[in-house]
Amino acid sequence: MTKRHDIRLGADIGGTFTDIALDVRGKLFSTKVLTDYSAPEQAILDGIEIVILDAGISADDIDIVIHGTTLATNALIERRGARTALITTEGFRDVIEMRTENRFEQYDLSLVLPKPLIPREDRFPVKGRIDAQGKELQALDEAALEALADVIAEGDFGSVAIGFIHSYMNPAHEQRAREILSRKLSIPISISSEVSPQMREFERFNTVCANAYVRPQMADYLSRLQVRLKEMGAECPVFMIHSGGGLISVETASEFPVRLVESGPAGGAIFAADIARRFSLDRVVSYDMGGTTAKICLIEDYQPHTARTFEVARTYRFCKGSGMPISIPVIEMIEIGAGGGSIAWVDAMGRIQAGPESAASEPGPACYQRGGERPAITDADLVLGKLDPDNFAGGKIKLSVESASAAIGRDIGDPLKLLTEAAAFGIVEVVDENMANAARVHAVENGKNISENIMIAFGGAAPLHAARLCEKLGVDQCLIPKGAGVGSAIGFLKAPFGYEALASNIMRLSKFDAGAVNAMLGGLKEIAEGFVRAGTQGKIVREITAFMRYRGQGWEIPVPLPDRAFTAADTGMIEAAFKERYAQFFGRAVEGPEIEFVTWSVKAQDVRPEGERFTLETDGAAIPAPTTRAVFDPASGRTLETAIVPRETLSPGARVTGPAVIVERETSTIVTSPFDAVIQIDGTILLVRKGH
Repeated sequence: MTKRHDIRLGADIGGTFTDIALDVRGKLFSTKVLTDYSAPEQAILDGIEIVILDAGISADDIDIVIHGTTLATNALIERRGARTALITTEGFRDVIEMRTENRFEQYDLSLVLPKPLIPREDRFPVKGRIDAQGKELQALDEAALEALADVIAEGDFGSVAIGFIHSYMNPAHEQRAREILSRKLSIPISISSEVSPQMREFERFNTVCANAYVRPQMADYLSRLQVRLKEMGAECPVFMIHSGGGLISVETASEFPVRLVESGPAGGAIFAADIARRFSLDRVVSYDMGGTTAKICLIEDYQPHTARTFEVARTYRFCKGSGMPISIPVIEMIEIGAGGGSIAWVDAMGRIQAGPESAASEPGPACYQRGGERPAITDADLVLGKLDPDNFAGGKIKLSVESASAAIGRDIGDPLKLLTEAAAFGIVEVVDENMANAARVHAVENGKNISENIMIAFGGAAPLHAARLCEKLGVDQCLIPKGAGVGSAIGFLKAPFGYEALASNIMRLSKFDAGAVNAMLGGLKEIAEGFVRAGTQGKIVREITAFMRYRGQGWEIPVPLPDRAFTAADTGMIEAAFKERYAQFFGRAVEGPEIEFVTWSVKAQDVRPEGERFTLETDGAAIPAPTTRAVFDPASGRTLETAIVPRETLSPGARVTGPAVIVERETSTIVTSPFDAVIQIDGTILLVRKGH
């Protein structure tokens, strides 16, 4: 029987704010606390104190804590991990530096590749070789490993990554190397056959390096968090949300912290998918803008797009190939340095730029009055009247219009000879255009038309910019759910216990070995369900996916297959399924070339109860504005007297005519003049373009 979790708490550490959402038997309590970089767990504890006080419960009443964090992502982007040694097959020392032969910008003669995570002097080759069929060609040089252990022990290394060629087919050499090294080393050792048992050595080696690089830091943090939660009386289990959108134990997260990269944004995608299902919206684009970054994700048939590989820290105009590849199951999205704390500046050509550098929570934007002197997007939003300086973050942070104006004038207005308001509009227009470009790129990469989607916006800053983004993208409707300011944390509460296990095994369809495939899938099912059973004893459902291609192609496509034992007679069914999927991706299937399997995936998760369904209402009765203030309207390019409406005063069916600002504790929704807002039966705000 499934254990009841009547009181659930979600905690999302972001680059600027830490969001807390507490669900007490269906009633939600939430708050935002500035992230503490020196002790990230402190913001969680402070947030818990606030919400349990609001809810009238104690810490020991909490049944489960679900946590997601950007700490692993930020450590990779900012290169703040442990000094890591990479041990690899002789001849493959420079794979993570050579990358692939692809040029992500073909005509840039000054192209600069991202630096590898581990410098060359910390990469150590050893003899030993496994072939592509998993057979040993050359024995592992164990004496060299013994000597290498001494070298690493004498250095100041904090972690070890082991990546051998073709270890996804036969992990024996990697396992033996770890055994030899662990006799002399007391630091964590990660092996690629466990972290990412997939073909393509560059992606696999880079992933195990990333895992090892952040592992000491994340293990230390998660250990401190558990101790301090128990000290405050919360004896409940803690689970982490991983990049694929499921929940795993803290112990698993400590061993495989690379699975936590993008864990916070994954919660946001789950939140948006739940809203899409609630309103029966089969084509949605989620827009999550916080204090440091903005994330955009396509959701179809109530499921976020997923992938087996993604890139951290793209360095060149959102181009694929310009980032750090991580080969793990992930909810696919595009992420750019455009958050409320993103710093605005003027480049050498006299153009306004925004991000990727962020003021974050320390020192924060200039208007926070915490030592920040450079203008951020939040400063521009404040100067334009979008924010109430006395009621930001529930009134916990008093904003200074004077400090924001001074920073914008000094760094943007004076160099460009612009008035402060014009400079502020330039800042937000640039960042809105950057986000619109990112959304277009993400849609095109997935073969979609972004304007055919309904937007769901959440995060502390997204409702401030969503309407303008819709104007630029040609999107006619946008939903702002209740609790949008802490959307990712709420998404954590809706996440299933889930895990995806993968294994590469190249096999031609004409030589399909049903017995071997069934045995491999049996092992993957055992692995995936083992992780899920750590959190639930409820019903588990599985999804089987084969990643297939025509022989000779460079990349493969996902083909869903039935969850049952296969027989030799299934080749016809599998071929038909592949060709159907191929036609969906590329217009038509190709007759003649041989088909082959590359990788198999088993995704297991528990069954979550479905929420209530609603119908989207676009009509409503206009209400009078209780108060007004001057707010700059980007559609008309001038300051307009704008209605200010508290969200809690709005009833289902109410229509707020734009321009307007709908204010709430953790964010504000800007209704630009081309839009109206209609309140839905569950309190969700629907921005709908006038005339649609």
